[in-house]
Amino acid sequence: MDLLRSLPIGLYLEQPVTWLHRIDPRVKLAWLMTFLVAPLLANPYWRLSLLGLLVILTISAAIPLRVWRQQMGWLLILSVLVFLISAIAPDGLAVKSQPRLPELCFNAKQELITPQLTPSAELECNSYLPQPTSYKYVLVETTAIKFLPKITITRRSLDVAIRISTLVFTLIYSTNLYLLTTAPEEITAGLEDLMSPLKALKIPVTEIALTLTLALRFIPLVLEEVQNLVRSVRTRAINWQELGIRRSAKVWLIVAEKILENLLMRAEQIAIAMDVRGFTTPNEHQVQWHQLRLRWRDWLVLASLIPFWLARLTFGGIS
Repeated sequence: MDLLRSLPIGLYLEQPVTWLHRIDPRVKLAWLMTFLVAPLLANPYWRLSLLGLLVILTISAAIPLRVWRQQMGWLLILSVLVFLISAIAPDGLAVKSQPRLPELCFNAKQELITPQLTPSAELECNSYLPQPTSYKYVLVETTAIKFLPKITITRRSLDVAIRISTLVFTLIYSTNLYLLTTAPEEITAGLEDLMSPLKALKIPVTEIALTLTLALRFIPLVLEEVQNLVRSVRTRAINWQELGIRRSAKVWLIVAEKILENLLMRAEQIAIAMDVRGFTTPNEHQVQWHQLRLRWRDWLVLASLIPFWLARLTFGGIS
């Protein structure tokens, strides 16, 4: 088990370098915010189109199949499960349909009959009354089987299922695609540049960027410590059934304590390394990891936000 390579979410793809890698991180951050905001109050068709746009971006960037299949596979399974559960769940509308009492109705032979004010005649009349449209609120309705309950899918439950499942996929995968094609140093450099106007309000922008850089660099260390301790537990071939619940919990408590101790030791080592190198303040020891400069392709991608939002306001709707 290698958590540093098998973890499907939040990894940075160093090779191959795609056209998404070459886009300025500030431009990609603007598009990320667009993908996070655009589904809000949008109709289901627009939400589904966002899913298609994300898939097109992934394919056009020529990201290896093994990478995006691993990253998109579990997310698709999660979205499909959310869709199915939301579709068959109650729609939340406690509406009881009342039978109509038409003045005129027809029988099975389409002959005009006079309705009687009795329940049986009323039901007979309503059952043969021709409907003006093909509209149905209940789309799917199955009878209860021996081991399965009655399943009812209405228009509202289907709409809610599409909204929730597409929102889960869009929010997670757009963020993951951003992390996949943007190095941690580029993210912090872009955020620091975008937050530079806040320096006028005495906000420590450089300290925030440095803290974010250290946090992103600390994530692989956390995964490495967890991986090493899990391997050490496996090599001891512990019989968990003989230990029981109480002793097993005690073992995992010891493992968690060891993980915390190792992480604090790693943090102390980083602090000592910065102190030895004469680090005092981020402003005096600021390292420019990347030169942020907007090129023609960045301006082209940034300008494409205009037709995107025009299409959102025109076809996305408000619901």
